[in-house]
Amino acid sequence: MSQTGYSGPGADGPGATARPYPSGASDLTDSLEAIRDLLARVLPTNGFQARRLASVGCSAVPASMEDFRTRFPLTTKAELVADQAASPPYGSNLTFPPGAYTRCHQTSGTHGAPMRWLDTPESWSAMTDGWVEVLRQAGVGPGDRAFFPFSFGPFLGFWLAFEAAQRLGVLSVAGGGMGSALRLKVILEQGFTVMCCTPTYALHLAETARAEGLDLRRSKVRCLVVAGEPGGSQPAVRARLESAWPGARVFDHHGMTETGPVTYESAELPGSLVMLDDLFFAEVIDPVTLAPVPEGEVGELVLTTLKRVGSPLVRYRTGDRVRPRRWRGRWTFEGGILGRVDDMVVVRGVNLHPSAVEAVVRSVEAVGEYRVTVDRTGELAEVSIEAEADPSACGELAGRLHRALSLRMAVTPVPVGSLPRFDLKARRWRTISAA
Repeated sequence: MSQTGYSGPGADGPGATARPYPSGASDLTDSLEAIRDLLARVLPTNGFQARRLASVGCSAVPASMEDFRTRFPLTTKAELVADQAASPPYGSNLTFPPGAYTRCHQTSGTHGAPMRWLDTPESWSAMTDGWVEVLRQAGVGPGDRAFFPFSFGPFLGFWLAFEAAQRLGVLSVAGGGMGSALRLKVILEQGFTVMCCTPTYALHLAETARAEGLDLRRSKVRCLVVAGEPGGSQPAVRARLESAWPGARVFDHHGMTETGPVTYESAELPGSLVMLDDLFFAEVIDPVTLAPVPEGEVGELVLTTLKRVGSPLVRYRTGDRVRPRRWRGRWTFEGGILGRVDDMVVVRGVNLHPSAVEAVVRSVEAVGEYRVTVDRTGELAEVSIEAEADPSACGELAGRLHRALSLRMAVTPVPVGSLPRFDLKARRWRTISAA
């Protein structure tokens, strides 16, 4: 069943009449009923949702999907941050009394102020079901051994992955409190077959293995489930990962603290992400006009959480750029998450996305870690890159960047190990502004 609300061509083949919801009538009815059920449970007690919907005359459940899509307002992260600031520490987007919540997680703060997010056992179980599907689609099951090489903190994603692996009957080990070298020895000594981490950290572990004289050809890891960064669906990044971890296949996934797991990668459709459409009603809109985008065009992903009742989101602007395609009756995002709407920088008239730079950097095998600086102190912004590589590789990278992005960037070699490393989401971009 598809619950995703795109409009545009491609609904029933070339030349078909565009419809706001290209699924069948029964799917449309299911979507509407799921949204009505969510709002019926939320509106009587959730102060944040009741206030914001009542302020625009949406105090009742939607009369139709068109009513929901056109009259019910979009939710922004800024609203959520402001609500938590006004009602600390957790805000008022809570459907139940505080005592009903048993989990608290926090966003990374990569894009603005961090937010805390509470969950009831019911909501947590539904999100764990989503991660179970992520792992199943990667072929993970009983007999596997899964390693989670990071410190378990307020980050939500891999807590869910850990519990989902256990639900599948997988031996699961957390690598918190270990350094990278010790984590590698554990992986090799205990024969782990699955590893869940960010793409950046998987590459860092491979770099550490080389420095420690550890041969990853001895590794039994056959499945790398990556999340937290867009690189898992980029061909260049996938190739680097699979080269660094011989015998392993990359499976991408994406989600957010505010939403939980959103997509999985199917073995039959590498390089794209498939919606977990029993957990969400999804739309893709033009971030400027807010109109639905046609299938195959890039837009911003908007989500309504159908089963996270304790802390719900209604038409939430995720900021994720995606290209929607239909596949076997479900919606997929071709090329995975293409970047963030708010990450784009304009440099001498060129729209520059970090994911595009990442793809080019990872295509040069000799380049290790890197850092990008956007200098806005002059009349025109300039972009430069520091790369852990020799001058020859830096020259090759500069040429590839110019050819791919039509933008000249200075690429400066720096010593190996001089740039920051990251266990979770990498923060490779920095901006220098005029005082």
